[in-house]
Amino acid sequence: MRFKTIIVCIGIGIQVFTYQNTFAQNKPVLKNAKGILYKDAHANIDDRVKDLLVRMTPEEKFWQLFMIPGDLDGVDKNRYQNGIFGLQVSAVSQGGGGANQMMTYNTSENAFTLAKKINAIQKYFVNETRLGIPIIAFDEALHGLVRQGATAFPQAIGLAASFDTTNMAKVANAIARETKLRGIRDILTPVVNIAADVRWGRTEETYGEDPYLSSQMGLAFVGAFERQNIVTTPKHFIANVGDGGRDSYPIHYNQRLMEEIYFPPFETTIKQGKARSLMTAYNSVDGTPATSNYQLLTQKLKRDWGFKGFVISDAGAVGGASVLHHTAKGYAQSTKQAMDGGLDVIFQTEFDHYKLFIPPFLDGSISQERIDDAVSRVLRAKFELGLFENPYVSEKDAQKAVSDKRNKLIAKEAAEKSFVLLKNSNATLPVKNVKNILVLGEDAVDARLGGYSGSGNGKVNIVDGIKKRAGSAVNVTYTKGSSRELNLVKPIAKQFLKTDTASGLKAEYFDNLDLSGTPLVTRVDEQINFMWTLYAPDRKLNKDNYSARWTGKLTAQKTGEFQIGLEGNDGFRLFVNDKLLIDQWEKVSYHQRLVPFNFVKDQSYAIRVEFHETKGNAYIKLVSSLDVVDDSANEIEKALALAKQADVVVIAAGIKEGEFLDRAMLTLPGNQEKLINEVAKTGKPVVVLLVGGSAITMNNWIDQVPAVLNVWYPGEEGGNAVAETLFGDYNPAGRLPITYPVHESQLPLVYNHKPTGRGDDYNNLSGEPLFPFGYGLSYTNFDYSNLQLSKKQIKANESITATFKLKNTGKVAGEEVVQLYIRDLLATVARPLLELKNFKRIALKAGETKEISFTITPDMLKMLNADMKTVIEPGDFRIMIGSSSKELLLKDTLEVLGEVK
Repeated sequence: MRFKTIIVCIGIGIQVFTYQNTFAQNKPVLKNAKGILYKDAHANIDDRVKDLLVRMTPEEKFWQLFMIPGDLDGVDKNRYQNGIFGLQVSAVSQGGGGANQMMTYNTSENAFTLAKKINAIQKYFVNETRLGIPIIAFDEALHGLVRQGATAFPQAIGLAASFDTTNMAKVANAIARETKLRGIRDILTPVVNIAADVRWGRTEETYGEDPYLSSQMGLAFVGAFERQNIVTTPKHFIANVGDGGRDSYPIHYNQRLMEEIYFPPFETTIKQGKARSLMTAYNSVDGTPATSNYQLLTQKLKRDWGFKGFVISDAGAVGGASVLHHTAKGYAQSTKQAMDGGLDVIFQTEFDHYKLFIPPFLDGSISQERIDDAVSRVLRAKFELGLFENPYVSEKDAQKAVSDKRNKLIAKEAAEKSFVLLKNSNATLPVKNVKNILVLGEDAVDARLGGYSGSGNGKVNIVDGIKKRAGSAVNVTYTKGSSRELNLVKPIAKQFLKTDTASGLKAEYFDNLDLSGTPLVTRVDEQINFMWTLYAPDRKLNKDNYSARWTGKLTAQKTGEFQIGLEGNDGFRLFVNDKLLIDQWEKVSYHQRLVPFNFVKDQSYAIRVEFHETKGNAYIKLVSSLDVVDDSANEIEKALALAKQADVVVIAAGIKEGEFLDRAMLTLPGNQEKLINEVAKTGKPVVVLLVGGSAITMNNWIDQVPAVLNVWYPGEEGGNAVAETLFGDYNPAGRLPITYPVHESQLPLVYNHKPTGRGDDYNNLSGEPLFPFGYGLSYTNFDYSNLQLSKKQIKANESITATFKLKNTGKVAGEEVVQLYIRDLLATVARPLLELKNFKRIALKAGETKEISFTITPDMLKMLNADMKTVIEPGDFRIMIGSSSKELLLKDTLEVLGEVK
């Protein structure tokens, strides 16, 4: 046995530790299956699990509870001799909490090369490890497998906007097929968190704000995968958006709110969808990290719901108890807390991180009973997946899939179903009798796919889609016109900064707040562009009590007046040639302070920056406009000149969001709003296409344009789907799965809140939304009539049918999403104003009438009483049917007699 002292940095803290290396032990490989129960394919799975468990060493048990990105390329295979839960093979680059929006890919990878690699990895674990336990290859598949060559479907929020579970199942089945043929058997999907605040950057990953819609969409998605025997992982248990719409903020929700709003999608995907895995959240719940929360993971999930699968942490979350929440002293204690709380599998981003987590598995800190329970859950899944008998996938089938484009049609249909028509004055859409179309906006050519996306299987952008559909008879012109981000200043690059002969600035760090005494750390920093959130600039410093001084020379690359300054959460000063230009030494907030300065090309200027930090969570940047070309005015002028020649102008306008990219303001960023308003002044019809995964405020421009179509992140076939919708080949019928506020000050704003003590309004703003939950227009019109309840009085255990007539009164075929809402008119506790209980997407030809029915079941009438017991209370229930949560066109009252507990 050998001992190693190792320093490991995992982005959320640095640990120095000594670990006893046991990898050198030689254990016999069990190759002959005869007489070994766990290798008997005909034996009962529970018996196989028990047999394998008793054969395992403590190290082998730990490794079945550890998952990472990685493969066998370029590493010593012996490091895996104890096995492992699974690998995210040839994983894309990651950041923060797992894979994020910015990803890179191995461009030589395809379905065949990945299947071949995973087979080779399985072969090692099956044939060369002692017990031959196969791995579970896992990956992300939020709206398409995050792999080169896999089909990219519309983002999750767009799929939810279809209000079509059949469509969702069709998409999920397609993703599942592409996943399984590559050898991936566990997906870290779907996100069934409730998007209670649209400022949250991860709203795009969800199915919206409503627990019923999220439950049904999640059920359709999970069911498709689990029926193909792929493990699904609903996440992030239980609510990872907190105050202010901020990601992973602590939550302190009471039990009623959790039971009514946040639990239902998870309970549905687990109990009905049969999901076999679940991922925890990063944040704390009522003071306890979600990753170690006994009430959530053990009591609610495993005992109350009877969950037999395994619980995994979000990437790096187990150590969060130590370095984020400060509820554990070190990684060993945080690991014990997580396992005792009910976590089963530790998800980390690097192999060497295992050394942080393995000690409590070997020293008796974690009970053997708890370890065996966790390992049994993992082994049961591996047996259920058939990996012991069939660990390999068909490379022949994977080879065929390389050129298989059949799912592109599903992707296009799903995109069309997701589009929500928000405004269409004067029947501006569909476009007709036009000769010249001008298309503007970065998103018209970027073909962004949204967070947790693969590269797509041949992306079609909006401009190309319009050109293809328009054909030679219509002239389609594109120019950028505006930018999502106006980077008028940026951090000064190292090549313009000098310290003696080195590039960059001399940095001196002090263990006090006033730059006094001898610096504790001296070094050269290439530029000043720092974010010290969980740690100090150096481990010698405390993260909440230090100061820094940077000195050196700045060489100007241009002549003229330019902006120079500092950006960060203040406590800073800037000197140029020893003259104090910026003095924001008092710590108040985050500031950008810029001053004009006349520079001469190739001349050097003495730079001094001073900074101090009294709390932690520090940001500091030295910025200038020297290296920036601002062409925004010319872009708009060019767009206006072209608009004068156009019959219609289509502007694709998008937002910036994603994991750890929450939005304080919901307006269109950059100069996109300016472009919209300027083009609207030309008098030409303007169609705005909204690209993004969350709500956008539109007060500054919506009254100036006749048509607005929300296309979300429409997937790889988005360009073709948008074009067909603009030209009327497809009639949009999507509905908003989230509420759009008039202004950020209204947030959080959801349709299904409970009655207020007074009113909803402000004295200077309505409390009503800009667009309500469930809202969406069509190119045709629909008439609702003749609502009939099969009974007006029922017993609490009875079901009834609500029937009505729906007529397409327009001149074109279309689809209508009919929605059933119910309100309990008198209850022993306050109940929501209304709750979505069912929906159907109905296709009607022009002039056609259909009779539509909803079955109202006892489950739709249940509630939690004051004692937190599920009951159906006697009394009146308002039955409401319409085209949105606001347009409730048909109503009747149902009386329930008696009470059923």
